[in-house]
Amino acid sequence: QVSLAESGGGFVQAGASLRLSCAASGRTLSYYAMAWFRQAPGKEREFVAAISAGGTTTNHADSVQDRFTISRDNAKNEVYLQMNNLKPGDTAVYYCAADNLYWGRGTQVTVSS
Repeated sequence: QVSLAESGGGFVQAGASLRLSCAASGRTLSYYAMAWFRQAPGKEREFVAAISAGGTTTNHADSVQDRFTISRDNAKNEVYLQMNNLKPGDTAVYYCAADNLYWGRGTQVTVSS
């Protein structure tokens, strides 16, 4: 069993940066591929980025390519999402997931124009 807790969300203006963190407890994250998803009000949850268990392979949604970067530190049992040049369309609750089996409760990101 893995418990995940996201942090780092906030209210920012367009063009700003945020770094989200996902901390795990219960089991080492090094066993799991990790991903970030987001869900905006009235919309379905959508994929944002993923990283392999060893951290050697990443994948980012087209909508965030070149602006967001997923990374991980298995020694710290944490996963990160660096978000640069934020846009109002990035406003959502952001969730991290381990193998799409274990999910955190999310952290709110709000970007004003």
